[in-house]
Amino acid sequence: MSEKNIMPDENHPGEMSFWEHLEELRWRLIKAVIGVVLGGIIAAVFIDYIMNDFLLAPAKQTVPPLELINLKPYGQLVLYFEVILVCGVILSVPNLFFQLWKFIEPGLLPGERKYISSIVVFSSLCFLGGITFAYFVMRPTALKFFAAFGTQAITNNIAVDEYFSFVISVMLAAGIVFELPMISFFLSKLGILTPKFMRKYRKHAIIIILILAGLLTPSPDITSQLLLGVPLLILYEISIIISKLSQPKNSVNV
Repeated sequence: MSEKNIMPDENHPGEMSFWEHLEELRWRLIKAVIGVVLGGIIAAVFIDYIMNDFLLAPAKQTVPPLELINLKPYGQLVLYFEVILVCGVILSVPNLFFQLWKFIEPGLLPGERKYISSIVVFSSLCFLGGITFAYFVMRPTALKFFAAFGTQAITNNIAVDEYFSFVISVMLAAGIVFELPMISFFLSKLGILTPKFMRKYRKHAIIIILILAGLLTPSPDITSQLLLGVPLLILYEISIIISKLSQPKNSVNV
């Protein structure tokens, strides 16, 4: 590979070559991983509180209480590492969004780049808001339903890794779907999405939302799907309002 191939184009000094894009991507990924590691270290310091008071306690608050059991000799060790990793990702979400948008920034027009800071903040709040909603609304409702459902002749002894998989999956799924207003904001600022378009295809969106609720919920019960589907429908209506407020005065050709 010659040096000429990796140098910026002299005729377009603001553009990056293919290899410069790869180098930029590499550094953005490294910085994203560093953020996850730092978030994981913070989570490791408070891991006992996270495990006992934040994740395990809700299982004891159902009627009847859910009995969690470990089925593998190394089960708890692996579980602790998984929780630390997931918490590291959640804590580093603002940094992850920042690195993502900074990588995209060179491909945006000058008028579009000024929205990056707002999008990073908005994206982080939407994701964390989804996780908060899942923890305080979806999770307790679903656990209470599972604990009370069925016959008392069967004791609900649940493998602890399955329990954590359920809780974490619900929280991450809610965090992802709560990004809908942010996506609406960004696409509307670019002039790609309009409230008229969203209202026109509302029926199609409802079908897609119901399908997504079924795919993103870790269990096939209708309760979990409705707990995710109904807020997503509300978010879609909110996104229409956000799209209307975000419409540029002059359409941007992208």
